[in-house]
Amino acid sequence: MQGERVGLAGDTDSGDNPEMPSRSRSKRPATSKPPDPAHILVIDVGGSHIKLRMGPRGRITRFESGPDMTAADMAAQVRELARDLPYEAVSIGYPGLVLRGRIAAEPFNLAPGWVGYDFGKALGRPVRVINDATMQALGSYEGGRMLFLGLGTGLGATLILDGAVEPMEIGHMPYKHGRTFEDYIGERGRRRLGNKKWRKAVAEVVTRLKEVLEADYVVLGGGNALRLKKLPAGVRLGDNLNAFKGGLHLWRGDDPLAVGVARRQRAASPAGRGR
Repeated sequence: MQGERVGLAGDTDSGDNPEMPSRSRSKRPATSKPPDPAHILVIDVGGSHIKLRMGPRGRITRFESGPDMTAADMAAQVRELARDLPYEAVSIGYPGLVLRGRIAAEPFNLAPGWVGYDFGKALGRPVRVINDATMQALGSYEGGRMLFLGLGTGLGATLILDGAVEPMEIGHMPYKHGRTFEDYIGERGRRRLGNKKWRKAVAEVVTRLKEVLEADYVVLGGGNALRLKKLPAGVRLGDNLNAFKGGLHLWRGDDPLAVGVARRQRAASPAGRGR
């Protein structure tokens, strides 16, 4: 099983950016004080839509993504939609591999151009990037050993063990008949199998993963989770709004989950291993 180490080291200052409104061009002084949760902009990137919301109760705005959506295209639309929002920091849930707070691989369901893109410069505020399934898992966690599976365009997965966060690339692992887990229970699998067989495949995969990973419970998120009619024992539906809740967690220095994610980042870095 391939796990991706999550970090929060992707914070960047905006710098001078002629594409930003004048309020965002000047660099903000560094501070250790966490931003006001009401002024954190959370962006949930998906293979078919991108959603954003500022704060815990802000209005959710969305726009279409798809295979032609680049990081620059996304940033440009976010800037336009959030131009009047007084956001102080940004959290991005990315549908792919994230290492030490930075995008480490291009997405499967979007256009290339995400690796190395400077979101802090483009959006004019400090940015933290995390896997999208992990962001929703953080907002769904209720203690113990939880497996989160995001049933959307692809398949996202995160395991949280008593507060220790372990994102995983289960979706692209071989499953059976030369196909991956995502090929069976992602959107491509639903279209290939039809809803009835897809639901059966979801129940089988979820039950197997719950047993193998010894999870106390499983939370199913993503748009396709709502298509399920019956859930296996120990499985509950999540709420896609939890992605926004998880994005706020990333900036709370006193939050046990955020502290745990940051600790993993330090341990993964060369400096951390040398301590």
